[in-house]
Amino acid sequence: MSGAWIGVRAGFDALATQLVRRARTLAAAHLQTRVLAARGDETRWRRPDLIWPLFTKG
Repeated sequence: MSGAWIGVRAGFDALATQLVRRARTLAAAHLQTRVLAARGDETRWRRPDLIWPLFTKG
């Protein structure tokens, strides 16, 4: 019975790792967007990595 719990724990750890990675990606894009906005740089509206940070190539 403990084997099932190990599988659940491993699944949760993988999910938590993925969520942390996505949160960091979103935070970095948000920060970059704010920096560009403070500079008055309108190119932030044409940068796919800032508009869709979770949908990157590769």
